[in-house]
Amino acid sequence: MCGIVGAVAQRNIVPVLVQGLRRLEYRGYDSCGVAVIVDGVARCARSVSRVADLEQKILDSQLLGETGIAHTRWATHGAPVTHNAHPIFSHETIALVHNGIIENHEILREGLCENGYKFVTQTDSEVIAHLIYSVYKNDLFAAVRAAVKQLHGAYAIAVFSTDQPHLVCCARGGSPLVVGLGKSENFLASDALALAGSTNRLIFLKEGDVVELTLDRVRIADCNGDLVQRQVHTVNTYSSAVELGPYQHFMHKEIFEQPRAISDTIAHIDAFDPELFGAGARDVFNKIDSLLILACGTSYYSGLTAKYWLESIAKIPTQVEIASEYRYRDSVPNHRSLVVVISQSGETADTLAGLKHANELGHLHTMAICNVEGSAIVRLTALRFLTHAGTEIGVASTKAFTTQLVALFVLSVTLEWLRGHADSSLLAQHLKQLRHLPAALNSVLSLEPQIIAWAEEFSSKENVLFLGRGMHYPIALEGALKLKETSYIHAEAYPAGELKHGPLALVTEAMPVVTVAPNDMLLEKLKSNIQEVRARGGQLYVFADADTRIVNDEGLHVIRMPEHYGLLSPILHVVPLQLLAYHTACARGTDVDKPRNLAKSVTVE
Repeated sequence: MCGIVGAVAQRNIVPVLVQGLRRLEYRGYDSCGVAVIVDGVARCARSVSRVADLEQKILDSQLLGETGIAHTRWATHGAPVTHNAHPIFSHETIALVHNGIIENHEILREGLCENGYKFVTQTDSEVIAHLIYSVYKNDLFAAVRAAVKQLHGAYAIAVFSTDQPHLVCCARGGSPLVVGLGKSENFLASDALALAGSTNRLIFLKEGDVVELTLDRVRIADCNGDLVQRQVHTVNTYSSAVELGPYQHFMHKEIFEQPRAISDTIAHIDAFDPELFGAGARDVFNKIDSLLILACGTSYYSGLTAKYWLESIAKIPTQVEIASEYRYRDSVPNHRSLVVVISQSGETADTLAGLKHANELGHLHTMAICNVEGSAIVRLTALRFLTHAGTEIGVASTKAFTTQLVALFVLSVTLEWLRGHADSSLLAQHLKQLRHLPAALNSVLSLEPQIIAWAEEFSSKENVLFLGRGMHYPIALEGALKLKETSYIHAEAYPAGELKHGPLALVTEAMPVVTVAPNDMLLEKLKSNIQEVRARGGQLYVFADADTRIVNDEGLHVIRMPEHYGLLSPILHVVPLQLLAYHTACARGTDVDKPRNLAKSVTVE
């Protein structure tokens, strides 16, 4: 989940590298570093703090260079201390940055030690640096190609050698990497966002690619060692999303961007046409008899919500699996099932592995729901729906989640129509509700002052229980995840009907119970669950639709939602839970955008 940047130019590229690291901090922030070539010698700056601290060290040391690599780390092998921070060196000649995990690093380390190599870090990455040096004969491109053949696991690497100035090599094996083309300069990065402002001409590398970058040339060898040409994409990498504007945190900004993000996602939808999901989607949809949804974290909860829609609207059996579990268990494949993989980044390692496992089992039909065009998941599936949420910087996902829900609702209604369960008037009603969603979300966002007052009370708590029923149970799960991610408060979610089967034992006056209470067919059942909590002295905090007749009382705190929104109610009800998590985290003084131990794009297992 680390982030890497590299460049060769005829100007000082250190500011480019540092700016790239700032934009990649979402991928990890345990440590960071930059290395450049200066008069045939490698110079380096590292920090076990954030990029801002690294930048100050660079200024103090007056670090300049025209060839360089940089790294921001999410620690796996070795503690986040200075000597484990990247770039990693071998014999002061080879400098390397690495994202991923090398599974056979111990065996490789033993062999290198037997040949006299000394290790100064606990990282698996140092093995790669020494391995490249061991086969290096004044041709870095050849050395990298030879070395990566010995690696098992996942990696994206960038390397330079001090005796080959204005040359950087990189390689991709299971972790994302993009090359940026400039005029008499070239770049590489884990994410196109890191290159915003430097170039918009990008090559998305394929699995097994090894690349040589010089001032005026990019050479690419594929997994077979053959020189190949890759398509150059023109992508507008710069976006206002990388700037905070008037907001204190990206999470807050991205919560308030949700009306616009949803509007952008549905802008091209005039009807529930199967072709929204790609050419040939109609034929695929007519062949399938079920869905298998694979995802992790927040994306998994979007899939759980969609199960309710798909089975109640489209009447199609749907199974939702955590990708990291699915890939390792024995399952019974149904070749008439549509495998839907959901990922904000499109590079989530476990979801990618789950997709590959499904393909190996003989699944014929695949679809991606993703926020990043050109990502690995999008390239590996036959069908896809891009969510157009825009860049999401905050580690705790907000607008990516709600736009995923929109995509899954569109899929549900499309299948509903194709399977003969909807007439034109019902489709028109669905479309009208979808188009009104951004305005409805703006009304929910106006509840922020009331939510801030609740957050002040929550900030002193150490445990919170979330309750929901039906399609709002996954929303309760998402609310609990957001609170634990950002505030470090222990939070759990349960279906409200499960209270009496165990969780009720936890209820005391000291533990808030957050309840999602839409005016749906389960409302009366939910009211009974609320009374169960009140009878035990619990403190209830209820997000209730306007017409639920749930009112403020002793031990019962109510924030009234602007309107009931039927099938799309989960999208409205998750927003106040996002705001509650955000403002509770702010009140506790945590690092909201970069929670401890986490990273945005989970590209390692």
